[in-house]
Amino acid sequence: MAGTVQIVQPPLGGRPGDLPPADMPPADARPGEVGPGQVGRHRIDRLLGAGAFASVWLGFDTELQDRVAIKVLADNWATDLRIRERFRLEARLLRQVDSPRSIRVHTVGSLPDGRPYIVMEWAAGGSLRDLLDREPVPADAALRILREVTASVAELHARGIVHRDLTPGNVLLCTPAHPPPDEGDPPTEGDAAPASPASLRSWATGRIVVADLGLAKALAVASGLTVRAGTPGYMAPEQDDSMSMVDERADVYGLGRLGQRLLRDGGISAAVAAVLDRATERKPAARYRDAAAFGRALREAADHEPARRGARVARTALVLTLTGAVAAATIGIGVWWRERPAAEATDTTGRISVRLPSGWQARGSGWAGRPGNDGRLAPALVIAPDPRRWVTDADMPGAFIGLSDTPPAGGTAGFLSERTHPQCHADPMRTTHRGGVEWTVARYSACPAGKPQIVEAAGLLPGGSTVAYAQVTPRPGDGADVVDDLLGRLTLRTP
Repeated sequence: MAGTVQIVQPPLGGRPGDLPPADMPPADARPGEVGPGQVGRHRIDRLLGAGAFASVWLGFDTELQDRVAIKVLADNWATDLRIRERFRLEARLLRQVDSPRSIRVHTVGSLPDGRPYIVMEWAAGGSLRDLLDREPVPADAALRILREVTASVAELHARGIVHRDLTPGNVLLCTPAHPPPDEGDPPTEGDAAPASPASLRSWATGRIVVADLGLAKALAVASGLTVRAGTPGYMAPEQDDSMSMVDERADVYGLGRLGQRLLRDGGISAAVAAVLDRATERKPAARYRDAAAFGRALREAADHEPARRGARVARTALVLTLTGAVAAATIGIGVWWRERPAAEATDTTGRISVRLPSGWQARGSGWAGRPGNDGRLAPALVIAPDPRRWVTDADMPGAFIGLSDTPPAGGTAGFLSERTHPQCHADPMRTTHRGGVEWTVARYSACPAGKPQIVEAAGLLPGGSTVAYAQVTPRPGDGADVVDDLLGRLTLRTP
């Protein structure tokens, strides 16, 4: 959702962004030599592709006996600090995501000439561009691919990452180690890796991933001076304006354009066409707020059947008949929180503690894209009945709680003005004093997709140098007292 910041779990138990070091290439390697040759313990077999910023090589891990892809920064960019950082950022972001829907990073390192490289999973099935260049894709297969890509991007958005370059060439297929018998035997050590792209049948069953996050940025560090990046035809209009703010809605545009390309030859229903048209509106405010909202709209359009509509009407009628009971439960929910014994959760820094409502849990290791003064991610927690599902489940209440030791220039009101939800109805800002903090609170309701109600709150801790931020998604019908009760459950500490 626009303006959302979300936690990132540490990869393999380490701190977010930590990567295992790779062995250095042999001392006798010539500067700039990559293939054929050796990179660390990886034998280089052949060039897979090259672009403006990097080349990608097919390698073989001689210890793990597995094929890998090795991405090496182009030598003409090796001395550009901005490009080097963006290159390394791709590896860090992929490790932070750590999801089956994204390419897995094995390690990073540097060549003798100083150029960085990334060793990652090899997508043996090729790219979606290969498939589209070879054959038309039937509508059902195209929708399945688009849904998988959308789910991948939704995971990025849930972690505060915007991709900014969603194209067929950046959608890859990871085929199983042993392909179906009619597609040939798997290569053995020393054999040349298969060069032909996977069949449409493999795309219907294989693991589809999003790659090339070199143009991505953590949303929390994006600004009006973001670097122009993206591919014409799939790039959102605001990406062509160096003074525009780029957020999740730029990826929604890319998903819409990707869907239009996928379904160009396979046919498209009016309902699905309407979803893609909205996703590719020129004005960001007219699009879906993020990939999760786009995915829900796409699924609803594709599954638009009379039986399903009847079931929704029946459920609505049932809810209406239970209005009295629901209203009573809503009115008493604050009491329900307070009357039951409360478990307490504390983040890894010890600076955020919260008395959890009954049945809730806490999860988190830091505020994605917002480093603290010590270089680590700023403190953050997500609390909800199921924190892992909180972002994607529109009906689940919960909250994101974070601390930043960089005070906002415009005060708490200015801080919240950067976290608006333009598609929702906005109530006037209010203030409330809870837990020793004077909170400024902005409530957004009647949101057309995703969470129906979002509450943004910010307050300065004593001393004025630390800002506390809470994004709360109450249950439908919950009033200001429920939000205030939740804020009162927080114990927040300065460094």
